[in-house]
Amino acid sequence: MKRVFLSGALFAAVHSAALADGAAPIVVSGTVADEASRAALLAKLRTVYGADRVVDQLSLGRVSTPPNWNDYVGRLIGPNLKLVSRGQLQVDGNTVSLRGDVASEEQRQKIAGDIAASLDAGYVVNNGLRVAASEQGVLDAALANRIIEFESGKATLTDSGKSILDQMSVALLRLKDKRVEVIGHTDNAGSRAGNLSLSQARAEAVKAYVVGRGVKAEMISVAGEGPDRPVADNRTPEGRARNRRIEFKVVQ
Repeated sequence: MKRVFLSGALFAAVHSAALADGAAPIVVSGTVADEASRAALLAKLRTVYGADRVVDQLSLGRVSTPPNWNDYVGRLIGPNLKLVSRGQLQVDGNTVSLRGDVASEEQRQKIAGDIAASLDAGYVVNNGLRVAASEQGVLDAALANRIIEFESGKATLTDSGKSILDQMSVALLRLKDKRVEVIGHTDNAGSRAGNLSLSQARAEAVKAYVVGRGVKAEMISVAGEGPDRPVADNRTPEGRARNRRIEFKVVQ
């Protein structure tokens, strides 16, 4: 059976539809019957992803194929594939397998459905797409409801606060060019003006720390909201501790 395997960093993420320099290559490997089949497949990939990204590892050989196989394979390669990140498309005779991450269940169903609709009834489509965690979810999971601690009344991070920010820096780097707002919050002890100033200074200290860990400064904005957005009861020590927090919010 004829088998074409497109592997490696196959698809561009949806936010990378405008392909940037340094984007991951599209590696196509496997065996095709003749030079015409090879040229047609490469041309379709280059149209979708750009000529500079397609790496040709195809070989020519004696293979058997279902009727109109080249035409059907060509139908698989279209703009919808650019909605998939970290993906693989494998075509083995009349079996099509698709893997990778998409932004929503709606996308997962639509991409596989469109592929199935482009093929005849003799083809089988294995939908291995999965819904990736949202950018905000990545940050929330990294913070895991922990409190980034500072020295009392100051904008100086404690060792435990720095340890959490080391992990947050890794999460922020995963988001690449997504803009994130760092928001400082306080409890309601003391004056509102003083708390606004302290929350702003703490947000700026967090930004400085993560920038020192490789996060782009231009991707981080800061704000201090003082005591204005409590998440717990300020009448208890536990509630005040929860309100003294740093929030990370994806804004783009």
